Amino acid sequence: MKKNVYLILAIVGLVLPYYYFVSFLAMNGPDSRVFFKELFATRISSFFAVDLLISCVVFVRYLRREAVRYQIGKWWLYLLAMLFFGLSFALPLFLYVRELGMERGKHAEAGA
Repeated sequence: MKKNVYLILAIVGLVLPYYYFVSFLAMNGPDSRVFFKELFATRISSFFAVDLLISCVVFVRYLRREAVRYQIGKWWLYLLAMLFFGLSFALPLFLYVRELGMERGKHAEAGA
């Protein structure tokens, strides 16, 4: 059951932020100068941007360790998901797959 919550959060984490990103693109186009100007326009938006960047670094370290621990192949796909779609999608998606791996491990132990 818990794993399904992660999957739902991954979908929400993809759809909601992209609503705002697509809205930005519709108004400004792919103008990186405007993007960064608006991203760091206020102290509070800068706070969220820096907080997100630090969280991404933490996720990458966590991702590598947990992927090895639970034998999750192709860990780099979650890194790409973070880079292209955002942490709010990549983290719950990885946690969903990690839960699947943990369940498989429990089933394997029970069958042994």
